[in-house]
Amino acid sequence: MNLTTYIHQQLKDISEKSIENTINCLNNDNTIPFIARYRKELTGNLDEVQISNIKKYKALFEEIEARKNFILTTLDEQNLLTIELQQRIQKSYDLVQIEDLYLPYKKKRKTKAAIAKEKGLEPLAKIIMKQNNISDLEDLAKKYINSEVPTLEDVYAGAQDIIAEWINENEYVRNRLRGIFRKSAIIESKLVKSKADDEKAATFSNYFDYSEALKKIASHRLLAILRGENEGFLKVAVTIEKKEAIGFLEYTLIKSVQPEVSWVIEEAIKDAYKRLLAPSISNEILNEAKKKADETSVEVFSKNLNQLLLAPPLGEKRILAIDPGYKSGCKVVVLDEQGDLLHNENIYPHAPQSEKAQATKKLKSLVNAYAIDAISIGNGTASRETEHLVQNIAFDRPLKVFVVNEAGASIYSASKIARDEFPDKDVTVRGAVSIGRRLQDPLAELVKIDPKSIGVGQYQHDVDQTLLKDELNDVVSFCVNKVGVNLNTASKHLLNYVAGIGEKMAENIVAYRTENGAFESREELLKVPRLGEKAFQQASAFLRIQHAANPLDNSAVHPESYAIVEKMAKDLKVQVKDLIKNKELINQIDLTKYVTNSVGLPTLQDIKNELEKPGLDPRSTAKVFSFDSKLKKFEDLQLGMKVPGIINNITNFGCFVDIGIKENGLVHISKICNEFISDVSTKVHLQQQVEVTVIGIDTDKKKIQLSLID
Repeated sequence: MNLTTYIHQQLKDISEKSIENTINCLNNDNTIPFIARYRKELTGNLDEVQISNIKKYKALFEEIEARKNFILTTLDEQNLLTIELQQRIQKSYDLVQIEDLYLPYKKKRKTKAAIAKEKGLEPLAKIIMKQNNISDLEDLAKKYINSEVPTLEDVYAGAQDIIAEWINENEYVRNRLRGIFRKSAIIESKLVKSKADDEKAATFSNYFDYSEALKKIASHRLLAILRGENEGFLKVAVTIEKKEAIGFLEYTLIKSVQPEVSWVIEEAIKDAYKRLLAPSISNEILNEAKKKADETSVEVFSKNLNQLLLAPPLGEKRILAIDPGYKSGCKVVVLDEQGDLLHNENIYPHAPQSEKAQATKKLKSLVNAYAIDAISIGNGTASRETEHLVQNIAFDRPLKVFVVNEAGASIYSASKIARDEFPDKDVTVRGAVSIGRRLQDPLAELVKIDPKSIGVGQYQHDVDQTLLKDELNDVVSFCVNKVGVNLNTASKHLLNYVAGIGEKMAENIVAYRTENGAFESREELLKVPRLGEKAFQQASAFLRIQHAANPLDNSAVHPESYAIVEKMAKDLKVQVKDLIKNKELINQIDLTKYVTNSVGLPTLQDIKNELEKPGLDPRSTAKVFSFDSKLKKFEDLQLGMKVPGIINNITNFGCFVDIGIKENGLVHISKICNEFISDVSTKVHLQQQVEVTVIGIDTDKKKIQLSLID
């Protein structure tokens, strides 16, 4: 089987031609964003997710091939490779099956079976397993008694050890037993008795005496149970009905009608199952379930991160940002249109200082002095009180007030990135700056924070960290390239995610810009040290240059297509600049006239759309939101009350809503809409402004149940 056929078997909805062309693009060091946007004719208009899946299965195919080659070489060197075994390994593309085929020959530590073989008991084990008519097994077994095997019981025990290992290494047995586990396995968890008095154990109280079918368990429950096990509070087991397993093994392996022979195999079966098969297969099946739970959780996290990064920006406005606090005061910073820090100081409007009048006067002064357009308030401690203060100030100029999710701001403020940006400022100033910049452009600011620290998703610390990192980095990359980047204002952290750039090249671009001033054209990128033709091809169309001499430099039209646009303009007897945003002229373009062997209608339609709205940010504009002024603390909640809120996290079991108090409320998946849904994100999205009804209040645990159903 070749690579293309293998991937097509996994992704049946994608044609082999599209897969083959995509593989060629990947092999030529093209990035996924570039392939998805500018090679649509080759891929059959595949999107980033489909291309990513092709890349993943390509890597898996290569991993399988490498493992097969290693095993075949190893077996050949040991003179263990038969033609039949070679063919079976070569034909298989199932890593589990390949490992099963290799298991009998795999070097292992000194096992009970190996010791028994050293004592000369393998011939007896072979005779027993053949299950031919044996006139007197006891008489035969006595012949194997010697100084190392002094009793008949020792002879039988050694033979059983060898037979047990053969059973464990039987490919058919292992595969069928896996099927039984996948179908019938139960996961059980119990409290570790020695941890009963540990206060931290209460976190896992739902799982102190818990059992559920493994194939049905929700990802968040499985991850919670496994976390409890990892932290030493829970004892976890994955089991099937032992009687069913033993029955299958006996039916499969016992052919003899001689009780004096079959009892030896029966004992070996029980030993093989308890000591070898059950621990191995149950662990394998649990790992399968864990992998599936990881993938499900990472998918939820990826969707949330995508929505968060593409949250509406306010744009290039002057911002007064406030990081609220009580005793330590509220940190206030002023940012210009590009997010540069102009001023910072503290105010103390809340207890214990309660300097409300001074704070009000200072805020009014700053708004006037710096011509502030909007105020950004972090949603942490003292947020509602600060919002209330600001909204009741009679400012001399119209401005909007926004409450911004500050998750991860503390991570940024203590990071090397923040220290490099503001070496002479403390963490509180840096955190306030981040809160302000998040309002201006969430994407540009959030790329500076490790995605898993942003605070969306579920059990991000319990899933496969490599998988999580790779998936989230892909999400950030896709979002950055979807929006596009202003080449003359972007930080190196934002440029790092542009297709074909990377960390070192981003530093070189910023260094060149600092030394030579703003870029005047995309072509000037080629003057950046170490930025060659390939990097230019991948990156240039995702970079925007406002007010460039060539208006296409501020669009998503790729430089390789400039000639097409120029021909379109020439045919209409106008300049390229006359085409931009001129729908009347653009509608006169007959795209079929410009189709070539390498450029088809998908690319031409993209060009036409871009001419209509060049450089259009796909994100909407930030909207002002206000919480219920009567709801300021948990004790103000009442059953049945309807309150406005903002969705700030989405999980498999529902979504969490910020209703303006310290505690978020949960809308269970069953309370999102009147119909059954399996994917919460199909009905709601992060930062969505909603109205919810309070349907449950747990005063002891400070938990709130909400509903989106009227």
